[in-house]
Amino acid sequence: MRRLDKPGAASVVEIVCRMQHGRASIGSATLPIPARGAGGLETRWVIVDHYSFDARWQDRLATLLKARIAAIDDLADRTMSVDVLIDHNWAADHRAKYQDHVGPEAWVAGGPRFALLGPSYSAPLPFSVRDNVDSIGIFMGGVDAANMSAAAHAACRNAAKFSGRIEIAATSANPHLRELQSMAAADPKTKLLVDLPDLAAFYARNDLQIGAGGGASWERCCIGAPTVLVAVAQNQMAVVPQLAALGIVAAPDAPTAEAIGRSVAELMSDPERRKVMSARAQALVDGRGAERVALRLCADRLELRPANIADAEKMHRWRNHSATRAVSLTKDPIAFDDHVRWLKSSLGNADRLLLIAHVGAIDVGVIRFDYLSTGEAEVSLYLDPQLHGLGLGKRLLIKGEEQALRRRPQTAGMVADILENNLVSCQTFAVCGYALNQGRWRKSAAGIDG
Repeated sequence: MRRLDKPGAASVVEIVCRMQHGRASIGSATLPIPARGAGGLETRWVIVDHYSFDARWQDRLATLLKARIAAIDDLADRTMSVDVLIDHNWAADHRAKYQDHVGPEAWVAGGPRFALLGPSYSAPLPFSVRDNVDSIGIFMGGVDAANMSAAAHAACRNAAKFSGRIEIAATSANPHLRELQSMAAADPKTKLLVDLPDLAAFYARNDLQIGAGGGASWERCCIGAPTVLVAVAQNQMAVVPQLAALGIVAAPDAPTAEAIGRSVAELMSDPERRKVMSARAQALVDGRGAERVALRLCADRLELRPANIADAEKMHRWRNHSATRAVSLTKDPIAFDDHVRWLKSSLGNADRLLLIAHVGAIDVGVIRFDYLSTGEAEVSLYLDPQLHGLGLGKRLLIKGEEQALRRRPQTAGMVADILENNLVSCQTFAVCGYALNQGRWRKSAAGIDG
């Protein structure tokens, strides 16, 4: 997951690394436990990625470490005691999927919006669909016990009659590696790539992909690579048919060379279908899933800084996004030049406090306070539209109130105008102690901590 690189800001990567200082045993599982005391590091989150761990193990671990638990899962087959549940597979309703397995207080990060991709996918390489398929990439998973890589190669050469370049990505853990090496050596237009540190460029340079329906599915979607997706494990049956029904991938009716070859041949002959698949795939996965999860885990580290003129472009982009305008009092787009003039005026206005929210090095939102002649401060805020639903709004409002009150301690309270259809903001303000009074949301200064 992406680091939130800034002094004092914990990241998911750092949290995982903190589990390396010592070991202790809980039940039959041996767990790494961080050192404590002078120079020790406190564990705030434990991230669990294992199908065997359930609520019993998670409760004991949370008690021992005094930490919160985040679990990565896609089976929904056991009771879990977690603060955060991450399932980046597609499902119609993840809360319903896990309703019998996690408590109502657990935050469920469900769907490809939270796909846990590496940093190279946050700004993916450009991909364009060409009329002709000149190259095909094959990646059937890190182990590929069933040797589906060889089946996919046979599908291309024999069933689909493809004579162009083929690249096969594999790992040194593949038990069929020697067979694949021999197969590649016998075919001058086939290249075997072993233990690539990153597959983003591999997906981007081949016109068509053949792959298994595991986590790499979301990597291909992020790149926009048209894909023949094969279910090679039972848990992938919950993913592959759904993506095929959405028109994002082509799914053969059986994991055989003949069936895969038919799908390959159909896509090779239909560039328009490949273009639609590519666009739909990229719309499903934007590469910021790991960042979203990290921000949710570290939401209580959100801080504020004064806005400056360098923030103009990002603030304008966030404010003009359709999701922001839909819940704004003024719905028309704002011209950039007008926005810059407003920002310059705001930065020089003693009766306005304009702040940028950030978690570590990542800017996430804006909050503004206008000090009124009534003695109240009018508050308005918005987040990066790509970061909604992560629990950042509540923290932004609370931290903003504290700074607004410190700047003018005599402020009597806060007031806000919120559209009735903006249910998320209404709930956020209500949770933070605001009450609707004569059409406006109000909170007295006495209710503000700090």
